[in-house]
Amino acid sequence: MPEGHTIHRLAADHIDRFGGRPVRVSSPQGKFSDSAALLDGRVMEGADAHGKHLFLGFGGAGWVHVHLGLFGKVHFGAPPLPPPTDTVRLRIADDTAYMDLRGPTTCALITEPEKQAIHDRLGPDPLRAAADDPEAAEAYGEKAWERISRSRVTVAALLMDQKVIAGVGNVYRAEVLFRHGIDPYRAGKDLGHDEWHAVWADLIGLMREGVRNNRIDTVRPEHTPEAMGRPPRVDDHGGEVYVYRRALLPCLLCGTEIRTAPLAARNLFWCPNCQRD
Repeated sequence: MPEGHTIHRLAADHIDRFGGRPVRVSSPQGKFSDSAALLDGRVMEGADAHGKHLFLGFGGAGWVHVHLGLFGKVHFGAPPLPPPTDTVRLRIADDTAYMDLRGPTTCALITEPEKQAIHDRLGPDPLRAAADDPEAAEAYGEKAWERISRSRVTVAALLMDQKVIAGVGNVYRAEVLFRHGIDPYRAGKDLGHDEWHAVWADLIGLMREGVRNNRIDTVRPEHTPEAMGRPPRVDDHGGEVYVYRRALLPCLLCGTEIRTAPLAARNLFWCPNCQRD
């Protein structure tokens, strides 16, 4: 499932290609046909993202709410448009570009109040934190802290709970916990306030880099392949990481074998030596 930085990147990509212009909207698959007919020829006025939820705004006609889930894919291209197929749930196009959406968990036309209800049930998203106001960004993270500090659930599970913090997925949870030396099985209530805000600030920085680079890199400059004289990572995921998908390999920092175990329906990765506290 895509992590939050991918969804924010998609919001920006839609505006870059279609923002402020009338677009052709269709549903070759047919499942979104009625809503597509209401939007066809309208101007895409905005795009928004919160966690793993993407919203495409069409003024008074409402918002297209997209959640990619495990199998959803977005493809952008340039004319000529390929023939429509019955795997395309939603196609948005103009004379310069097109977007095809396949296999999403959710693709629905919703109202502004319905959109707000989705925001209300989600936790704070590090990528919605104020970019130029650290105090406001920290205050925004307090909403997550209020739930984490009272919970007996593990920190690793809480980071994956979109009602607690939105947009963090399996890669970011493993990597941020390693970067701060936090045992993933520690209960939320045992996490210190300063520890949480260090994690929150780190997520903001890491995920913003993810949006800019369209990939997840979490190793510090002194731990890059060039700095350490080690081979670069080879993996479909891409990006340099400390523990994610490195089970049974030696930790980059201490040499201890990286462990993995199921937690919150996903495989957790951690270093038992670097993350003992």
